[in-house]
Amino acid sequence: MSGMDNAGTPSRGERIEAAEREAARFRLLAQAEAERIPVEETTRAVPDRRRRG
Repeated sequence: MSGMDNAGTPSRGERIEAAEREAARFRLLAQAEAERIPVEETTRAVPDRRRRG
């Protein structure tokens, strides 16, 4: 078992990596939420601006 001691608990390095992954996950979720466009804005009708004729 790589990185595991005899009791089956993760090593200090693995715990640090897991905490870093979790922090990165929260940063990505926060960024996605900040950039999110409400569905009301994506379904709004836009007038056709092409020239006809």
